Amino acid sequence: MENIQHKNLSVNGINMHVAEIGEGPSTILFLHGFPELWYTWRHQLISLSSKGYRAIAPDLRGYGDTDSPPSPSSYTVFHIVGDLIALLDALGLDQLGPCLLFIYVTRTLQKCLGFSKSVLVGHDWGAVIAWHVCLLRPDRIKALVNMSVVFHPRNPKRKPIESMRAVLGDDYYICRFQEYGEAEEEFASVDTARLIAKFLTSRNPAPLRVPKEKGFGGSPHTPITLPSWLSEEDVNYYANKFRQSGFTGGLNYYRAMDLNWELTAPWTGVQIKVPVKFIIGDVDLTYNTPGVKEYIHKGGFQKMVPFLQEVVIMEGVAHFINQERPEEINDHIYDFFQKF
Repeated sequence: MENIQHKNLSVNGINMHVAEIGEGPSTILFLHGFPELWYTWRHQLISLSSKGYRAIAPDLRGYGDTDSPPSPSSYTVFHIVGDLIALLDALGLDQLGPCLLFIYVTRTLQKCLGFSKSVLVGHDWGAVIAWHVCLLRPDRIKALVNMSVVFHPRNPKRKPIESMRAVLGDDYYICRFQEYGEAEEEFASVDTARLIAKFLTSRNPAPLRVPKEKGFGGSPHTPITLPSWLSEEDVNYYANKFRQSGFTGGLNYYRAMDLNWELTAPWTGVQIKVPVKFIIGDVDLTYNTPGVKEYIHKGGFQKMVPFLQEVVIMEGVAHFINQERPEEINDHIYDFFQKF
């Protein structure tokens, strides 16, 4: 960890914090989710850099030491994808002679025309953004490894939050996140370390519903036992950063979902046309969301992602898959890279 270097870069009108290790000609870019930071990729940064990769993990817009604009309208997929394309350019990956982008990003190709191409890997919101990088700028992506969140094609008839309320109810956590300041107030009433631990250690595969009378922190008297893969030091790292930055930036991704729906109308029905490996745990709440298993296993996913090469269902693994099973995830990433 002490060999990981940290820098701040000016990209797309904001200052972005980036963690980086390794000096190989091939680059891996890692994209985190909620409520996480670059730190979620600590195991992958060390492992992949030791195998000759330049491994890079930013704090995304609104997180950690990266700037956090206050308005949800500053968190559309166009803003976030714009940040990442500008980041690749700032890192010198806009030159001829490509690399693989992974939200996790990967290895440099020896021959290509135009922009350098990367292999991309993402998890949770990082996966959502990774899909949109591939949708909006496929010329910059050679291949993608994504985790936990499938590519959801745009429903032209109904906005996403309306659909979620209809299927999952007003207490569904994404619906509860919509009112600006409401979730922040609830989060502030709970010790931040406890809140982070509760999110990261949850193993309930059912859709997350949080009635207002219950609150996101739950009972303060219910003990939280940390699993072997998550230390108190890890929890405190996240907690200290979120105490400084607050949660509004991360929550604004959810609040921009309907705006994304409006702005992406021209891409209705467009497929993801890069090679993809998808990994998800069978205890992940996203895998157990109504309709997702059928979508993955009965052809819908393959139809929208025609170059989907492999789907990996990891038994007994919950949502934070890259932290819970880091060695296996490292191997999956490395093995996929070998094809390119």
